[in-house]
Amino acid sequence: MSTQNISSAPGTTQDTATGDIVQLVESMGKRAGAAARKLAAAAPAAKIDALIRLAGLLESREADILAANAKDLAAAAAAGMDAPRMDRLRLTPRIMAEMAAACRHVAGLPDPVGAVETQWQRPNGLLVGRMRIPLGVIAIIYESRPNVTIDSAILCLKAGNAVILRGGSEAIHSNLALAGLIAEAMAASGLPGDAVQVVSRTDRAAVGALCALEQYIDVIIPRGGETLIRAVVQQATMPVLKHYKGVCHAYVDAGADLGQAVEIVFNGKVQRPGVCNALECLLVHKDEAAALLPAVAARLPPAGVTFRACPASLPLLGDAATAAAPEDYGMEFHDLILAVRVVDDMDEALAHIAAHGSNHTEIICTRDHGRAMRFLREADASMVAVNASTRFNDGGQLGLGAEIGISTSKLHSYGPMGVQELTTTKFVVFGAGQVRE
Repeated sequence: MSTQNISSAPGTTQDTATGDIVQLVESMGKRAGAAARKLAAAAPAAKIDALIRLAGLLESREADILAANAKDLAAAAAAGMDAPRMDRLRLTPRIMAEMAAACRHVAGLPDPVGAVETQWQRPNGLLVGRMRIPLGVIAIIYESRPNVTIDSAILCLKAGNAVILRGGSEAIHSNLALAGLIAEAMAASGLPGDAVQVVSRTDRAAVGALCALEQYIDVIIPRGGETLIRAVVQQATMPVLKHYKGVCHAYVDAGADLGQAVEIVFNGKVQRPGVCNALECLLVHKDEAAALLPAVAARLPPAGVTFRACPASLPLLGDAATAAAPEDYGMEFHDLILAVRVVDDMDEALAHIAAHGSNHTEIICTRDHGRAMRFLREADASMVAVNASTRFNDGGQLGLGAEIGISTSKLHSYGPMGVQELTTTKFVVFGAGQVRE
């Protein structure tokens, strides 16, 4: 399929000069509602078939997708896009392979729709249970990352939800190319094409129109920078699953394995600094600062990292460190910058996290089981880990196959949202003629 023809493929919206964006989005919502009812009743085998077909198309049409992505990258570079956003926009053969693998992994997951998870019998003989059901119609508004198009589509498909995808204008060619593959796979599997729709209009008015469509959209999920997410929250008339930013901390406890801690800190900060689960602040117990911080200063700066350091850590971090300003704590740098602070004990570390964290990801490096378990209980974040990198807060890394985003809002999901998190439950009751007294 050529990229020139994708915008008119089933499951996308024709970009016409005279189309009214509000009417356009409303039409998409109506069609998504009808498709959601059909998809909720679809056989699991049909959904599996569509996912396997999509994986094959991602492999066989890789050159077409990368060519479309190259157009977006060229336009973004000409517009002066910053390096972290360029990184999120770029598709590579490795990312293409990961998307295909995610399709196959999600295909192999248990189908949650219709499963009765718990049952109990009442004294009057009624059998009460909870059945897992789709959320309905989901709208996803996102920036830069074209792989979100695939991740969102496959998870919503598996969970029985229709989805309306509105990516950023910077990724329009990539998103429409991927939309064509999704439409082709769904049509071949007999599934309703309107269950996955991509808004091809790049007008910003599309975001406001989606946020006002509570009649047809059950939940909206924004993925992108804090400015986008807050704008969606302010405008949305339906529930929003979100996280504003990822201010992730690592606390190195007294007696920790310092060699291991250095590598965990390096991975969290350096592997991909522009993402929401990158490490932003290192908290070090005062008893370990003299040994740990020079080792951190030897390991991270050769990779380009600089430090914003507290008075106690500044002399231990060498030439790559400058004095931290108050606003550096709680900052999501999206860059090779790490805030550092020496703390007296875990109480001070937890207080710092409570004051400056974003409920995203917190980790502890420790050999003490009791303190590890306390940190797991008391650090308030969607993922808390012991002796592991912050970079593991990701649906694929946690075994969900893929994710549609990370929620830090707790209702109704906390953490990466996979297939299970894109469903809810309803009560189902089996009776034998009982009437209420």
